[in-house]
Amino acid sequence: MGSLFRSEEMALCQLFLQSEAAYACVSELGELGLVQFRDLNPDVNAFQRKFVNEVRRCDEMERKLRYLEKEIKKDGIPMLDTGESPEAPQPREMIDLEATFEKLENELREVNQNAEALKRNFLELTELKHILRKTQVFFDEQEGGVNQTTESMTRALITDEARTTGASMGPVQLGYMEKSNEREDYLPCFVAGVILRERLPAFERMLWRACRGNVFLRQAMIETPLEDPTNGDQVHKSVFIIFFQGDQLKTRVKKICEGFRATLYPCPEAPADRREMAMGVMTRIEDLNTVLGQTQDHRHRVLVAAAKNLKNWFVKVRKIKAIYHTLNLFNLDVTQKCLIAECWVPLLDFETIQLALRRGTERSGSSVPPILNRMQTFENPPTYNRTNKFTKAFQALIDAYGVASYREMNPAPYTIITFPFLFAVMFGDLGHGAIMALFGLWMIRKEKGLAAQKTDNEIWNIFFGGRYIIFLMGVFSMYTGLIYNDIFSKSLNIFGSHWHMSYNKSTVMDNKFLQLSPKVDYEGAPYPFGMDPIWQVASANKIIFHNAYKMKISIIFGVIHMIFGVVMSWHNHTYFRNRISLIYEFIPQLVFLLLLFFYMVLLMFIKWIKFAATNDKPYSEACAPSILITFIDMVLFNTPKPPPENCETYMFFGQHVIQVLFVLVAVGCIPVMLLAKPLLIMQARKQANVQPIAGATSDAETGGVSNGGSHGGGGGHEEEEELSEIFIHQSIHTIEYVLGSVSHTASYLRLWALSLAHAQLAEVLWTMVLSIGLKQEGPVGGIVLTCVFAFWAILTVGILVLMEGLSAFLHTLRLHWVEFQSKFYKGQGYAFQPFSFDAIIENGAAAAEE
Repeated sequence: MGSLFRSEEMALCQLFLQSEAAYACVSELGELGLVQFRDLNPDVNAFQRKFVNEVRRCDEMERKLRYLEKEIKKDGIPMLDTGESPEAPQPREMIDLEATFEKLENELREVNQNAEALKRNFLELTELKHILRKTQVFFDEQEGGVNQTTESMTRALITDEARTTGASMGPVQLGYMEKSNEREDYLPCFVAGVILRERLPAFERMLWRACRGNVFLRQAMIETPLEDPTNGDQVHKSVFIIFFQGDQLKTRVKKICEGFRATLYPCPEAPADRREMAMGVMTRIEDLNTVLGQTQDHRHRVLVAAAKNLKNWFVKVRKIKAIYHTLNLFNLDVTQKCLIAECWVPLLDFETIQLALRRGTERSGSSVPPILNRMQTFENPPTYNRTNKFTKAFQALIDAYGVASYREMNPAPYTIITFPFLFAVMFGDLGHGAIMALFGLWMIRKEKGLAAQKTDNEIWNIFFGGRYIIFLMGVFSMYTGLIYNDIFSKSLNIFGSHWHMSYNKSTVMDNKFLQLSPKVDYEGAPYPFGMDPIWQVASANKIIFHNAYKMKISIIFGVIHMIFGVVMSWHNHTYFRNRISLIYEFIPQLVFLLLLFFYMVLLMFIKWIKFAATNDKPYSEACAPSILITFIDMVLFNTPKPPPENCETYMFFGQHVIQVLFVLVAVGCIPVMLLAKPLLIMQARKQANVQPIAGATSDAETGGVSNGGSHGGGGGHEEEEELSEIFIHQSIHTIEYVLGSVSHTASYLRLWALSLAHAQLAEVLWTMVLSIGLKQEGPVGGIVLTCVFAFWAILTVGILVLMEGLSAFLHTLRLHWVEFQSKFYKGQGYAFQPFSFDAIIENGAAAAEE
């Protein structure tokens, strides 16, 4: 089979590169993305490798680019992304890139520092402007004749010591008075400043308590928010002015202001001086606005120029870093002129890789061609499954369970059909399937544009990555919805019902529940496609009929799915030439499954074909036996109960003998699966007279290979298990298969259970929500119907499509991982991770270090 059904054949190669050509050759291999290098220096510290200095220089360039990117995003400048991937620069170009980034970073930091200093000056001048305006209001109020308030405030400023000495003071002007040599310590003074608005209440309390009420505080809010020059946040502040007397209070007030990070500004006492200062402040603010605008324009021009090339610079730096990181995995020969590497390569791409190496050599100008030699190895190669945008999502489902062992059968191609089909069996509804299919189709049609909108939304990325799965699940659900004849819990009467009423009209109107007999009321010909629409309106036995139908098809699909999984193991055994497992595992497993569970499926078809709704015994429905009871009697060797009169005990001649023979053969397969393989291995070891011998359980079980990519059971390189371990493992494997055959068959009943639950939920939404709006009449009814329909549509999409769809998806995933893949899939390999620039750029800087 081709690589679609198995992983690619891989070869371990040794690569010899001249030192001057190594960079260019590795660059070409990175563009190709088909080579996985091995680390030949696992014991060497990362800081002691040859190209560690180059890697550090790349880290420093990345740091500078991230700083530029942060500043560009801060200003909301769009970054040009052409989608093109420039080639990795030559080593000599690193110096030019470093100089460019250094110049840009220094220039931008200098501009930012200047802008911050200008903004700080602007903030200080703006605060001073508000202080001069607000304090002018305070002084204007006093000068306007508020003498009584002034006198009371002044008296409050006189300390107890002044009262005891009998000193008296006339009317006092706020902030200044005639100086007296005798009472100079008690002259009222003031300070003015700005404080954050949220700190103002605590600031007032602290002033009151620390100064014992001997201060007078006035404050006013600054209406417009101010910009913090440090981080650009908008802050709300208030202007305050504090009146006090004495140097002690002055010192105390200033310390409190410093503690609350309030900014103090000089405020002249004379009105003329304040007006003159305000005019000077306004002039300086206008000048600063002009300089700030020029500074911001210059900063914007620098960032716009950088934004045009930033994406390409990131790509170039990450490519350089990835190349040097890869070169650190190589070994130097004794002459220090040749680099030696080991790598895994797909055999089909061997010539393509050699051509890329030649191109790299020509680019570097080296005269010595590179040498790529295949090596002999017994190491298990990595697993490489080629995928495209369609198969990638299905392969991801398989790899999530476990990466396939080397050259093991790949379930992904078969999952493309079986996964959406089993999902649709549980989700079958023509309307809900159409919604899902249209959503998937929309993502497929718009995939280029949606892929270009790189987003960090994990949920959206999951939906977009699985767009083809969603589309197929929707299409298959539409098909099963037609089979079930179910669209939003209603049916489509495409071909007309084949049932007819034998009752007269009055009987039908007077009796709510009537039963139609297939002997009288059925035309005889089956409905052309799917279920007859009349079953959707049957209220008495609709669920009973659907249960019987869906339960049986769930078992049928489940048994066929498991048999297909066992047959897949035959392809593994024959490919790896594992004769012991083929004869003593595959054949007993297949016989056990066929003679018991596939026979039960055959009984279902025999019952459907042989018995009908007629009065002709022994083929009437009254004579039809229960398949479940028949199967239980078969396994337990019970004698069937006597059938009704004129009915036969068995469905066909010789059924009892065949059933006894099938059970005996199936039971006989169990010791063969349990003991045959371990005993043959033990016998082979005795004949070889080696304890233990290599290759006895064979690489065929583990997918081991030799000779750089060939397959087979040859070995000599792996330490074998002890016989006791082999017996234990075989016992576990046999018990798991035998018991699992029963439990896995029952597990497929989830197809029936979820299908029934989905149909019932859809019917509940229709009956309890939408039907209420449909019953309304008149203009009001139209409004009610619109609202009810919107509510019904939200519940339908949210519950029945999203939640029920997720539930069915998870159950389908479990059926594939456990019931299907456990029959043949080991999943013990490791993924092929080639050195690829595309993957490194996609994953960012972190991928280059891995």
